Amino acid sequence: MTSNQGTSTHRSGFAVGLTVFAAVMMMIVGAFQAIYGLVAIFNDTFYVVGEKWTFSLDITFWGWIHLLIGIIVVGAGIFLLAGATWARVVGVVVATLSAVLNFMSLPYYPVWSILIIAVNVLVIWALTAHGRDVAA
Repeated sequence: MTSNQGTSTHRSGFAVGLTVFAAVMMMIVGAFQAIYGLVAIFNDTFYVVGEKWTFSLDITFWGWIHLLIGIIVVGAGIFLLAGATWARVVGVVVATLSAVLNFMSLPYYPVWSILIIAVNVLVIWALTAHGRDVAA
């Protein structure tokens, strides 16, 4: 006979809270990023580039990139709230991609890009440091 007394499924309230925070922030940031993309698609003169930047692409192209990444980030946040274990990995990947894309779009909207990069770093930390506790 085997006994399950040695195994514990203790969930840390802090870990659950951070994962919920990460999921909600992913949905908010993804929605904002999608809106950012829609604005760039429909009004490509809204964002003005100050100085020359290594990653200077067409504003409409940036809009499509931000729209697609925003939709993926929102989807990953929804699945993370639903408890899908794979959504943690997807969340880390899309938050990393979102941070890189926002770094590349610094000349178009610098303060916003820095804010989104900071939120993405918090999401990555929350999912990697405490996401495993929620899956248990």
